[in-house]
Amino acid sequence: MGRSCEVSRVTRETDIQIRLNLDGSGKAEIHTGIGFFDHMLNSFARHGFFDLELSVKGDLEVDTHHTIEDTGIVLGTAIKKALGDKKSIKRYGSMILPMDETLILCAVDLSGRPFFQFDVPFTVERVGSMETEMVKEFFFAVSYACEINLHIKKLSGENNHHLIEGIFKAFGKAFDEATRVDERIIGVLSTKGTL
Repeated sequence: MGRSCEVSRVTRETDIQIRLNLDGSGKAEIHTGIGFFDHMLNSFARHGFFDLELSVKGDLEVDTHHTIEDTGIVLGTAIKKALGDKKSIKRYGSMILPMDETLILCAVDLSGRPFFQFDVPFTVERVGSMETEMVKEFFFAVSYACEINLHIKKLSGENNHHLIEGIFKAFGKAFDEATRVDERIIGVLSTKGTL
């Protein structure tokens, strides 16, 4: 189907270029300047079977906030653009994903109405060079830029690296499910006739 797009966004704080293919094979080329964040975005692409090329130049001399939040905005924008009219997509996706001792729940509705619920407490300030509080900020930015309903919840677990990686993998799997085309769906899956 070729549901793909390119998006660029340049501000005084960040310069971001993204190329996204929702019908890919999980290939990723990601450079944000934040190693752990790159690793997480690679996990999202790989487990969601999205092809993702992402280049980010941000004001990392300040901190990681602008780079991570703006990447969320651009990724959400790209997903929305690549989805187009959302014709015949399943709309809903969910995953309960185990990663070692952790268990993460992620549920998404491509409703066109942004809402975000996040219930994952962290016990350290950062993993690698990424502040753990930025995980919530990233997914908030994605959900509102893409206009989706997104719920992320920790069911169990202690290791902060595992929790964050589980979140990104679960989001990739849930999003893969929600964006799949189902030939039984005529138009969009909504009694309103629009998403």
